[in-house]
Amino acid sequence: MTVNLEVAEGVGTLRLDRPPMNALDVATQDRLKELAEEATRREDVRAVVIYGGEKVFAAGADIKEMQAMDHTAMVLRARALQDAFTAVARIPKPVVAAVTGYALGGGCELALCADYRIAGENAKLGQPEILLGLIPGAGGTQRLPRLIGPSKAKDLIFTGRMVKADEALALGLVDRVVPAGEVYEQAHAWAARLAQGPALALRAAKEAVDAGLETDIDTGLTVERNWFAGLFATEDRERGMRSFVEEGPGKAKFS
Repeated sequence: MTVNLEVAEGVGTLRLDRPPMNALDVATQDRLKELAEEATRREDVRAVVIYGGEKVFAAGADIKEMQAMDHTAMVLRARALQDAFTAVARIPKPVVAAVTGYALGGGCELALCADYRIAGENAKLGQPEILLGLIPGAGGTQRLPRLIGPSKAKDLIFTGRMVKADEALALGLVDRVVPAGEVYEQAHAWAARLAQGPALALRAAKEAVDAGLETDIDTGLTVERNWFAGLFATEDRERGMRSFVEEGPGKAKFS
């Protein structure tokens, strides 16, 4: 399989496994969507790590496969490509990308689907589609400017240049830079800590933030208000407040 889902201690690792560069061909895209939807459904998956291995995250699309496609073929395929990445972005659980080596084109767009990005010192990220006479087609023109702002996103998209980990951190494209050998360990630790948290409240927080970014503030506040009030019906809310009153903050054990 080109993508695998490995689950341990509440953390599901979506592992890209298409050597040597984890090129995202059609089969890989479809498998990614299938497993993202599985991670969404499974109750034993409470947080997710996206990982490409020690040497490379994903170097982008399979250019040889794309070269053979004409306009009609891509019209038929483009929606499925976006849907695969959107399935990752809509996993209603905390998702962290563990980025080593190249994360280019579709690889960078996949990292953008995560809630948090931890990069190795050897990471290089970018949207080089313009160098092929194209634009990003798996969400790059939409998710990148929402993350780092339109002018910085346009610089990366217009030039197609790669940025190293330190510049990616300065741009806000990644959230933490660590030694390359520690990327997965630290990403897994981030996910494992959240996997012990209140699952429904984390889902609510993610949906409220994401929905709010796509609408006006009044609508966003309505989403927040409805989730906030709704969480008062949960066992985790009762448990968390009781623990706070009896034991102090940060000691609650959630179901």
